[in-house]
Order: sequence, then C-alpha cells, then structure tokens
Amino acid sequence: MTRPTDRLLVRRLSDSDSLLEVGIGDRPGVAAGLVRAGADVRTTDVHPVEIPEGVRFRLEDVTAVDTIEPFHQVETVYALNCPPELHQPIRELAERVDATFCFTTLGLDQPEIPVDRETLLAEHDPTAGTVRVTLYVAKLDAPTGRGPP
Repeated sequence: MTRPTDRLLVRRLSDSDSLLEVGIGDRPGVAAGLVRAGADVRTTDVHPVEIPEGVRFRLEDVTAVDTIEPFHQVETVYALNCPPELHQPIRELAERVDATFCFTTLGLDQPEIPVDRETLLAEHDPTAGTVRVTLYVAKLDAPTGRGPP
C-alpha cells in the first residue's frame, strides 16, 4: 500500500469476497491490499496499466459495457478519485450485477448520485497527521432524477 488512506479503504472493503475496481490507474495499493486480505479483485481502466500480482485486469470503458460477463459479477464495485461524470455509469453497472458501489472523489467534487457518506478515520500518525477519507456508498434503489427509463 502506498498511500496513508489505502489501509483504511482496504479495512472497509475487505468484508467483500469479490470486488471490481473501476479506473485503477496508477493507484494499485488498495487492490493489492485486498488481494493480500484474501479477496478476488478485478480491475479495469481505459489505458493499459501495471497491475499487482493476483489482481485480474481488463482494458475496458465501463460507460460502454453492453454485456455483463462473469468478470463483472462481484459483491462490490469501487472507484477511487472517481470523477463526477462516472458516478452514474458505474452505479448502473453495479445495479446490473447487484453489487454495492463505493467510491471516493477527488478534491472538492461532490457525488452526482444519491449516497450515504462514511468517514474512515485512523489514529493520529506523527508522520502523516490524522488520516481520513470519505467513502461514498451509492444508494442503488434511490431515484436518479433522470426520469423514467
């Protein structure tokens, strides 16, 4: 794990046996930590990236997933530093596979979908200060505000 918040996220997400990280990019620490905790972790990105051992990877744009495949069938879908324009498409994917959708945002971005907020907090670390991260958990059965399907 490479970031102070990775440990918090691994601890929170490790209750799931199978997870799909959307947009892993250059932040593989959470996926690697979840694999070490015994989880089945799959990841996607729109660019080829280096993936830790034990993590499955697919080059894929989640906004264009037409057919659900076994690769997508997980308990939890998550995204780190997820941009607002991906909140709804990832939520829809999670709904299609009956999974929980959890995500963090970058900076001051706010969720574009109905969520519950969880503040994950670690004890004060003399080198890193107080480590905290807000994890958003999508309300999958909540209306999206987009009108009838």
